[in-house]
Amino acid sequence: MIRNRLAPLTAAAFGLAALSLTSASAELPKGAKAPAFATRAALAGKEFGFTLNAALAKGPVVLYFYPKAFTSGCTLEANAFAEAMPKFKAAGASVIGMSADDIETLKEFSRKECRDAFPVGVAMPKVIAAYDVAMGSSGLTTRTSYVIARDGKIVAVHSDGDYRGHVEKTLAAVRALKK
Repeated sequence: MIRNRLAPLTAAAFGLAALSLTSASAELPKGAKAPAFATRAALAGKEFGFTLNAALAKGPVVLYFYPKAFTSGCTLEANAFAEAMPKFKAAGASVIGMSADDIETLKEFSRKECRDAFPVGVAMPKVIAAYDVAMGSSGLTTRTSYVIARDGKIVAVHSDGDYRGHVEKTLAAVRALKK
């Protein structure tokens, strides 16, 4: 009897786990124009308005989507980006992380896990759809990183449920822009 009641929950848990391990197969391609957007973001615990166009006016942008703040993979990814920020800055690029978390959560995440090194923004449903990073119908985003050149063109895409590799691959793509 108990087993029958737990079966749907177990199946749902396995389904969510499978979704989180698969990468998006429909992310935007290299060469596509990155959709412009404005959102609320947090840096060092402070809220501000972020626009992709304003960030691109200063140089290339690494736009990385992650599923949920304070989960293990997302925390480790944020820590890795924070540690690499001097290298991104030396290459002339900025980084912004995006998730469907609310701004209060992102304020805390920006302090604790992004270590005040880069902003994180609210990925509204329109942005998630525009960048094709929806994780099924969960409301979460896939772990997808875009490198966007100053002209607004996507020059690199890395989509993988494993956080490892996103920093190295996006940094290599940013550095390749200088050559």
